[in-house]
Amino acid sequence: MRVGLSLLTLVPGEVGGAETSARGLARGLAEVGTLDYVAFTPPAAPGAGEGLPEVPVPEYRNARSVPERLLAMVQATLRPQRLRARLAGLDVVHYPLTIALPTLELPTAVTVHDLQHLDHPELFPRAERLWRARTHERSARNADAVVVPSQFVRRRAIELLGLAPERVHAIPWGVDHARFRPGEEEPEPFLLYPARPWPHKNHARLFEAFALLREERPELRLVLTGGGHEGRAVPAGVEVRGLVPGAELASLYRRAACLVFPSLYEGFGQPPLEAMASATPVAASNIPAIAEVAGDAAALFEPTEPEDIAAVVSGVLDTPARFAAAGPAQAQKYTWTETARRHEAVYAGLV
Repeated sequence: MRVGLSLLTLVPGEVGGAETSARGLARGLAEVGTLDYVAFTPPAAPGAGEGLPEVPVPEYRNARSVPERLLAMVQATLRPQRLRARLAGLDVVHYPLTIALPTLELPTAVTVHDLQHLDHPELFPRAERLWRARTHERSARNADAVVVPSQFVRRRAIELLGLAPERVHAIPWGVDHARFRPGEEEPEPFLLYPARPWPHKNHARLFEAFALLREERPELRLVLTGGGHEGRAVPAGVEVRGLVPGAELASLYRRAACLVFPSLYEGFGQPPLEAMASATPVAASNIPAIAEVAGDAAALFEPTEPEDIAAVVSGVLDTPARFAAAGPAQAQKYTWTETARRHEAVYAGLV
């Protein structure tokens, strides 16, 4: 049984957690998969197969930014023949990055990471909502199996897209425990928030909460990672690191006094999981997907209230040991090998 992972729409560093999950899945399948797998990679992302047999697809436009990604997808949609020929010989195709490109007359699995454009349409321009309806929603409705990262997204997919429950499989992401693990570093007086400055990431309210915290803790800093912060004004005490290598991010987790994660909407919540694996105390939004992943190992706050963010973070900073101890045990429940095994069961069920 030959299973293809179409990674054509991947633009390294530009698609957030979707890239983390696609690469983690590929890595897990390379380690424990028992089927015949092949990853189809675009010119911009050689090596994205993470150890799986890999077929480069030079027919797909070289896209290294979000606008270039859009152009590449439009061209591939208008002229799919050469792409389809490149992906010939498969029994099942999986689109881990949501958009079914190119479409194939095969049993198909599509990953839906979230339905934010339907749950929070006010955060999206009308053109992007229409684009997601045409690409994300259509891909999910036409798929034989839909994979989602949490029970929260499963419920929303069934409700908002009208999908049959038996077609929707909730398979949590994993965490790279070799990289994100407890260390010997001493905690330093900074909060860490790894997130691009998208509207739902809620940086403005975090800055308000940080100002309140600095009134009592003037030594406290806030470190931001992730692309897209360039040229944006930040308050005093805030450091922008931008995109950082994985090893540096792991070090930041281990040295941070607390991960603060005030996102208004998530389909899963990977950074809190990585922080818990690193024995870093976590204070995060009380939204469904994060509460589902974190269990009792994180302190949760109301993300629309800066005062509550500040109060909960302050409580964690006062009593970090409880959260540092609880995090690794919770994170051990999530591995990429288990994610891969559960995906393989979905693939086998499609034939």
